[in-house]
Amino acid sequence: QVQLVESGGGSVQTGGSLRLSCSFSGSSYSSNCVGWFRQGPGKEREGVAATHTGAGSTYIAASVKGRFTLSQDNAKSTVYLQMNSLKPEDTAMYYCAARRAYGVTCYPPYSEAYYNYWGQGTQVTVSS
Repeated sequence: QVQLVESGGGSVQTGGSLRLSCSFSGSSYSSNCVGWFRQGPGKEREGVAATHTGAGSTYIAASVKGRFTLSQDNAKSTVYLQMNSLKPEDTAMYYCAARRAYGVTCYPPYSEAYYNYWGQGTQVTVSS
C-alpha cells in the first residue's frame, strides 16, 4: 500500500519561499506519477504540478509556472515542490498524490481522478 507524507508547509510573507516534500513509501518508487494539488479556502482542489519518478518528466500548471518547480531525490523516494515568490492566493492545503505510471508520461497530470493515493496535506499560509 503506497503511503505519502507531505511536509514543509508553514507561514510566510508575500514574496517568500517554501519547499514542500512528499515522501513515498510502500511500493517501488520508480515508474510512478506524483502530483501536487492544493485547495484554498472556499476553492476547489486544483493540480499545480506533477512528475514521473522514473522518466523525470515534469508538468507545471500555468497558474504557478515560473514560480514553482519540481525536483526529486530518488535515494530518499521524495518529490519536492519548490515554491518561490509566494502570493496570498497561494494560501492553501497542499497535497501530494500518486499512481502507478504506464509509459513515460503522466496524463492527465492535474486530474484528481488520475491518482490512487493521497497524502494528508500540509498547510501553506502566505500573508501580505
